[in-house]
Amino acid sequence: MLSLIISTSLIKKSTRDLDEQIYSIQENLLFLEDRLKDSKLEFDYLSSSEKLLEYQKLYFENALIKKTLSDLKILKVIDNGIITDELKILGNK
Repeated sequence: MLSLIISTSLIKKSTRDLDEQIYSIQENLLFLEDRLKDSKLEFDYLSSSEKLLEYQKLYFENALIKKTLSDLKILKVIDNGIITDELKILGNK
């Protein structure tokens, strides 16, 4: 009878430990699945230039205009005034 009680106690403890491990793994899995969904969403919709151009046409129509690097300027605010400087682009040499 004593051995039956001890074995039942050990089995319950090991079962409880396994349940805790399963719960912990499930929580980690849910967190990683959420991160995967976010990363996949970002990759699918923001990684291709074709998709971005499609969204531009769909949502912004003619509001966005393509610019070259030489069109970019640096704006500086000094004493409540705005000064523009040319953007210096360093090439790979």
